[in-house]
Amino acid sequence: MVTRMKILIVEDDLEAAAYLAKAFREAGIVSDHASDGESGLFMASENAYDVLVVDRMLPRRDGLSLITELRRRDIHTPVLILSALGQVDDRVTGLRAGGDDYLPKPYAFNELLARVEVLGRRKGAPEQDMVYRVGDLELDRLAHSVRRQGKEIPLQPREFRLLEYLMKNAGQVVTRTMLLENVWDYHFDPQTNVIDVHVSRLRSKIEKDFDMPLLRTVRGAGYMIKDDHRTET
Repeated sequence: MVTRMKILIVEDDLEAAAYLAKAFREAGIVSDHASDGESGLFMASENAYDVLVVDRMLPRRDGLSLITELRRRDIHTPVLILSALGQVDDRVTGLRAGGDDYLPKPYAFNELLARVEVLGRRKGAPEQDMVYRVGDLELDRLAHSVRRQGKEIPLQPREFRLLEYLMKNAGQVVTRTMLLENVWDYHFDPQTNVIDVHVSRLRSKIEKDFDMPLLRTVRGAGYMIKDDHRTET
């Protein structure tokens, strides 16, 4: 099973934090949120994260103080600092405080995502390909695009996450439980046909107008995406 990256967002602007959490979730990254420096310090000390995304100006404890204290406690989780203070001296101060990267506001989320993924790999998280291919089907994680035989296939965010997870596990059976936990973030069975509906829609989009089926249902087990000419229904 592929382990998803987990990050902590330390941001006192609740609207900005909600936007980031949603964007990261759509990119397949799990996130927790702390709204002040003290809460961020506690959560980062008590939980394992791949990356911390820390706003510099925070109530109760500022971002640089949070990072300095983490390093003093010998916690070396990679930290990306977000700040409206973007001058060279500000960036140098942030990096010298123990930050691993520094991104001035305003920023493009695609750049933020790329930097977070780089820091996650630096920590030693399993390196993930940016592009997945199964046969003539291609999924680009950074561009958030899907193509088959060069033709772009528009997907909804949940459909994209579903296809991404299937392609990460290409050639292997993916169970309903695995999909519920890794695509829907459910740790219980909602007793609905939500998975079947989304798989049916996804299959229609990636196989319509194409000769070779890729996504099949494995009876009594789950689903599999695979590059061959065998069909299982």
